[in-house]
Amino acid sequence: MTKTLGSFPGGLKLPGHKKRSTQTPIRKTPLAKRLTLPLQQHIGSAAIPIVDVGDKVLKGQQIARADGHVSVCLHAPSSGTIIAIEDQPIPHPSGLTAPCITIETDGEDRWVERHPVKDYRSLSAHEIRQIVRDAGIVGLGGAGFPSFIKLNPGVHHTVETLLLNGAECEPYISCDDMLMRERADGIIDGVEIMQYALRAREVILAIEDNKPQAISAMELALASRPHLQNTRLVVVPTRYPTGGEKQLIQVVTGKEVPSNGLPIDLGIVSHNMGTAYAVGRAIHHGEPLISRIVTVTGKDVTHAGNFETLFGTPISEVLAYAETKREPDEAFILGGPMMGFSLSGDNLPVTKTANCILAGVDDAAPAQEPLPCIRCGDCASACPASLLPQQLYWHSRAKDFDQTRDYNLFDCIECGCCDYVCPSKIPLVSYFRFAKTEIMNQEREHKKSDLARDRFETRQARLEREQREKEERQRQRKAALAASKAKKEQQEKTAETADADNKETE
Repeated sequence: MTKTLGSFPGGLKLPGHKKRSTQTPIRKTPLAKRLTLPLQQHIGSAAIPIVDVGDKVLKGQQIARADGHVSVCLHAPSSGTIIAIEDQPIPHPSGLTAPCITIETDGEDRWVERHPVKDYRSLSAHEIRQIVRDAGIVGLGGAGFPSFIKLNPGVHHTVETLLLNGAECEPYISCDDMLMRERADGIIDGVEIMQYALRAREVILAIEDNKPQAISAMELALASRPHLQNTRLVVVPTRYPTGGEKQLIQVVTGKEVPSNGLPIDLGIVSHNMGTAYAVGRAIHHGEPLISRIVTVTGKDVTHAGNFETLFGTPISEVLAYAETKREPDEAFILGGPMMGFSLSGDNLPVTKTANCILAGVDDAAPAQEPLPCIRCGDCASACPASLLPQQLYWHSRAKDFDQTRDYNLFDCIECGCCDYVCPSKIPLVSYFRFAKTEIMNQEREHKKSDLARDRFETRQARLEREQREKEERQRQRKAALAASKAKKEQQEKTAETADADNKETE
């Protein structure tokens, strides 16, 4: 019996612009002479280098270890020599630099010794999570959250549903579509492992209805594994942002993740199709995450398509390989037109979260100065999180961050629907990102202040305790001296009395 699909509020029906990048099979980009690898390509703490300048490394060799709980390891995408460990520009809208490891490749592409697992069912869930962490696997849908954490629901949760996200709803991006078409068996390998590690009671593969070839390939892969229990493919309507985790859960299960809540609160764990493929490669082939499929498309790209690209490869070389017509340092978008961000420097490296490089948006409206808000309410109607973007805008602009919290700012998924429909062309999401950043900075400063206050109060308490102990020791010494003096005086008095008695006796 087919379950009725749910829905979510708002959302948009957008032109896909995916056909140009899906006409050719996935291709591999040439090996770059230098690979620059940021130590932080994921949410959480940056990895810590375990190599030095001058070291020879092999493909797949670990070159940085995870630091803290929310962190993963980093590996050499190819064999070569470490030539630098220093701050370098990274693909981030801030334009800032960050610590990176640079490898000069030797062209041999020699692998380190790999250790595939013959039977993953011989491993415990903890051992699987550790392999996934050591393999450097993060969510490949764009967020970059360490995948091993989402494979650990904790003792207080039971996983009812493992949801594989194959919606890929944003225009132009087609890397997951092509991965499902060409490597469906590899994805199912990872799905099996994830289900085993999570003890999930059911698995749902959710794919948008604008991907018929991907749907067919995944159905065939599932049909070849009759032993898979409670696993089904669900075709969902194409509507942006169905690929958002909370929105997809609402469509597929009819359940709504509460504000400030997590999917695991509903017994659901969601992973990206590319992440599942990476997990399968890590367990069955002993391969860490050293590359990903990147969509390269746009009206300025002559040979648009999807390219398997090693991390650290300069974006300029990827664009050149696809024969992109653009001036050096001409702006491009990393990600999609809705949630991506514009960059100008093209010597930046491809990272784990780089799912699309977009050069030239079809039918792009010319940039214009924003006009005053006319209070039309279109932004609220389009918001898939049922927020009030207009109110959030006013309070973000006024830096009234307490009010933005009251209007659930952090429920905003920054999908850009409000920007898209705003007749005044106000960059609403930019204001929301600004407010989130300021709030997080304030919280960080508050934590520093609280820590400093705690340290001061602890020091004061220690000094006061030491002073009391010192005074107590002095009191005890004085008391001991007084007792000793009294005893001595008593002894002298006793001796004098004895002498007097002796004289009287004589």
